[in-house]
Amino acid sequence: MTMALPQLQSLLLGYPCGKNTCATTVACLLPISVHCPKLQSLNIHFNTTTIVDDLKNISEDPQFQELPSLQKCTLWRLDIREMPLTFDEPNFKAVALGMVDIFPNLERCQGWDDFNWELAEVQSFRG
Repeated sequence: MTMALPQLQSLLLGYPCGKNTCATTVACLLPISVHCPKLQSLNIHFNTTTIVDDLKNISEDPQFQELPSLQKCTLWRLDIREMPLTFDEPNFKAVALGMVDIFPNLERCQGWDDFNWELAEVQSFRG
């Protein structure tokens, strides 16, 4: 879908859900970021139960091999309000690094207030 609609600026793919039952993983964000370079607004839900492992597996998945090196969108805020954080604080940095790899300009995950400080730290280190 994202390959067919590269001019997307706003995308609503379901409202974030607090039940964490979605089969979609964080890996789906990478093709969205690569194929929709003008994307500014994204509302999506994905399962956060295995987010740490899912982010690690992106680099090992053959379907994503060329995507990490491509230019990505300029999205700076991701709306994930109701999605629970299912990882503990020691994994905040790994998740922040993974999210910034997908969305290089990401400054805020709306709804993950305790996580945003780590995201800001990762961005200041990269910048």
